[in-house]
Amino acid sequence: MTLPDLKTKIFADGAELDGMLAMYREPHIKGFTTNPTLMRKAGITDYRAFAKQVVAAIPDRPISFEVFSDEFADMERQALEIATWGDHVYVKVPVTNTRRQPSYDLVHRLSHAGVKLNVTAIMGLDQVRDVVAALKGGAPSNVSVFAGRIADTGRDPVPHMAAAMELLKLEPQAELIWASPRELLNVFQAHAIGCHIITVTNDILKKLALYGKGLDDYSLETVKMFHDDALKAGFAL
Repeated sequence: MTLPDLKTKIFADGAELDGMLAMYREPHIKGFTTNPTLMRKAGITDYRAFAKQVVAAIPDRPISFEVFSDEFADMERQALEIATWGDHVYVKVPVTNTRRQPSYDLVHRLSHAGVKLNVTAIMGLDQVRDVVAALKGGAPSNVSVFAGRIADTGRDPVPHMAAAMELLKLEPQAELIWASPRELLNVFQAHAIGCHIITVTNDILKKLALYGKGLDDYSLETVKMFHDDALKAGFAL
């Protein structure tokens, strides 16, 4: 398999403009996602200015920006503004607020008002089911299930994500995102179950060059690395 054979679209996940533009030059990167945590790590202080700079620089691939209020009325206000930044902009809305109150009513209202949504921080299949029901009949949307965090709990994310794909068949306008991958293998696991999109950070994207690499060669490179580092460290016995 080569990258063009992937059924799963790769979206770059990050908030550093230079890195995003570097990924924009790669034809296999089909879209972009951000979140407030990535923005904070990148030192972003003016949310609106940064987002508009990104939208202007990347005008023709989907980009997701997240609301950050914890109150649904204010989330709605923020979402409606973010949606005006470009036709290719998706608004990320968390599946609940910090008080565990579900956002399904807001998701339904925004989606049926024509706002493209990326419903995020989803983990449970019950959440997937309720989000899909809220989105049904609305605008094109993304459903972000955090497969990497599910794996962090010791659960195999593959059957979980396959079950989520089945639930998304109820709403053809919605695409499933395999979110928070932990390794390059996840890209091919997502492909195997027909997942629509996977979000990938730059550190994992760099590993795409390793796809199909001969294991004997990789073994030798690893041996050389250990040997060279021992010499550089000046180890002696």
